[in-house]
Amino acid sequence: MLEYIPYGKTGYFNQLVTDFLAEHPQIRPFYTYSPVHPDFAAAIQARQNFDTPRTALVAALEAQYAALESVKAVKDNIAALLQPTTFTVCTAHQPNIFTGYLYFAYKILQTIKLCTTLKQEFPQHNFVPVYYMGSEDADLEELGSIYLDGKTLTWNTPQQGAVGRMQPEGLEVMLAEIKKGLGYAPHAEELMALLQKAYLEHKNIQEATLYLVDALFGRFGLVVLVPDSPALKRLYLPVIKDELFHQASHAIVNDTLEKLTTHYKMQANPREINLFYLQDGMRERIVQEGDQWKVLHTSLTFTAASLEAELEAHPERFSPNVILRGMFQETILPNIAFIGGGGEIAYWLELQQLFAHYKVPFPILLLRNSLLLTDEVSRQRMHKLGITTAELFKTTEDIVNDYVKQHTNASLVLKDEYAAIEHLFDALEEKARSIDITLVATTGSERKKALKSIGKLEHKFLRAEKKKFAWQTDQIRQIKNKLFPAGSLQERKENLLPWYAAEGPAFFDRVLAAITPVTDQFTVLDVPNE
Repeated sequence: MLEYIPYGKTGYFNQLVTDFLAEHPQIRPFYTYSPVHPDFAAAIQARQNFDTPRTALVAALEAQYAALESVKAVKDNIAALLQPTTFTVCTAHQPNIFTGYLYFAYKILQTIKLCTTLKQEFPQHNFVPVYYMGSEDADLEELGSIYLDGKTLTWNTPQQGAVGRMQPEGLEVMLAEIKKGLGYAPHAEELMALLQKAYLEHKNIQEATLYLVDALFGRFGLVVLVPDSPALKRLYLPVIKDELFHQASHAIVNDTLEKLTTHYKMQANPREINLFYLQDGMRERIVQEGDQWKVLHTSLTFTAASLEAELEAHPERFSPNVILRGMFQETILPNIAFIGGGGEIAYWLELQQLFAHYKVPFPILLLRNSLLLTDEVSRQRMHKLGITTAELFKTTEDIVNDYVKQHTNASLVLKDEYAAIEHLFDALEEKARSIDITLVATTGSERKKALKSIGKLEHKFLRAEKKKFAWQTDQIRQIKNKLFPAGSLQERKENLLPWYAAEGPAFFDRVLAAITPVTDQFTVLDVPNE
């Protein structure tokens, strides 16, 4: 069974996201295509007019996949990218260990589903789903933990720099914890074997992630692109050089940012140079000081000539930050649509003018699907209590309070009493005004105290009444903790491993069937008991 709730009514999405989906006039100028009724034909046309480096792209992908025994669907899709009638739909995500959060799978499955839908709409074209791995991200604190069985498991490693380049040493400890957490679920054994092969038999995290994602999603034809590649970075050298020597992006994006920040709090701020210098164990910003370029927190410095020589010899050492990453992706892929979360959409909205400056087609931006997976036990409890799915999105205390107010025989909301106080003090204020105008302020102060006292009584009445509903309120808390762990959306906290251990590949098929590639609705999906 499926239920849908508008994103704006869940309370878990900010104003920027809801305005983006509503195509609010104050945000609409910052993206090219409607996110709910996108013109795919126009996006395809724009991409056809751009010279995508297909031969170099396919050669780089074939090199990345050389050590993998990929299924035919993946090989066919890589080969198809040589054809001018083939386009990609892309999602991007860092190589979180053990896949990180549930929404990692949702983004990929939505990308796959959209390609299937587009093929039906445009049979003369081919559409390849791509997972662009943000392997140069250095935020180990974010990428190195998973939440499983009510606990946060963390990879303790002293390594620094790009997480994708880190060696997967010390992960045996986490694997043992995961095995314990998955228990004897029907598919736990095969999943553990897959995780051990991925993380214990590959030299770094990006290769482990490539193997794991290919093993999980390869049957759908998903192509994984690892941008940490000399061949792919070479395709972006004109922009990298321009950034280092002319720094155009800073002024362009700042101009957009000034307009956006009058309405929204934005999270990505451009720097003078939006590039990092990347080596194993190190990822540091590049800054220009006079006629020299320095790598912060290191002794590395370059002149214009030595910097140009470094670029030509080692393009892989230059890593675009969030401002330049999207355009790198769109330069090397024949991409027409990008699927991202709210945070990603926010920074993409800063980039349209930068794309125009470099004459790169701006893709259709689509908000990724959000899903809540509900289990049978929780559904039975909700039915017994008479709680709807939409109500679950309120805070636990609001749900409990509403339940008690609906089912109590006592009058807990003191509306009449508030009205009586207001009426009494209106009369007292009138009397005060006739005696001495200075007494009006004193009367007003006493009114506030009286209303505050009524509020305290109302709170105490509710608290006392809750005790009569102890069983029901406990059930509500259990449901809420199960479906919204730590008060968060399930997809932003839980890992997919226990779901996959319970159902195996059928879990992805179930989610894939529930996904709507283009939507402004949050999806609630019933799944079998774990």
